[in-house]
Amino acid sequence: MLLTGGSMMYIDAVCNGIDNIPTISDEVRLNLKDRLAAEGIDVLADELRLLDPDYYAICDRRNPKRIVHALEVCYQSGSTYTSFRHGSRRERPFPILRIGLERPRAELYARINQRVDNMLADGLLDEVRSLLPFRHCNALNTVGYKELFAYLCGETTLNYAIEKIKQNTRIYSKKQMTWFKKDTTTHWFHPSQTTDILRCVSSFLNQ
Repeated sequence: MLLTGGSMMYIDAVCNGIDNIPTISDEVRLNLKDRLAAEGIDVLADELRLLDPDYYAICDRRNPKRIVHALEVCYQSGSTYTSFRHGSRRERPFPILRIGLERPRAELYARINQRVDNMLADGLLDEVRSLLPFRHCNALNTVGYKELFAYLCGETTLNYAIEKIKQNTRIYSKKQMTWFKKDTTTHWFHPSQTTDILRCVSSFLNQ
């Protein structure tokens, strides 16, 4: 199974804590949403440069979500977004055991390819076709949807779209593994090593 970027952020938040970012009011959020639609990302990015030059210098200025969220915090708090971003690991009030499951690359890629075939057999193309009117929504700009949107709009063949889904899923899985491997405390196992996994958990609980 692949995790979304949001899911990985939740894992990081549980294990490492999160910065104390203020809650954004509906009024501030809707105002900036409307301004993004009316004025565009460049105008908002220039505004962020004035309000929080430190974050402006390091952020992805072509990413509307990052620009808008930083401005939301600036307007909501009256302070810079940078002032809330500590980015340091916080002590957690509970012990953590991190167990990761990994497979050899050839085995993993074969399973990814088979999973894509299974999803198509189970009706993925019909699902994507029903969402075609909403293809420009950010939530649908994901692997599996965007490739089939291209096919349904006559931009590619079906076979090419399917191969791109498989390829992009493999690339995403590699990025996920790179992210997880950054934590050197994780105990890695093949999914079939159930005895070793249980032994690891038992040892942790008996400490």
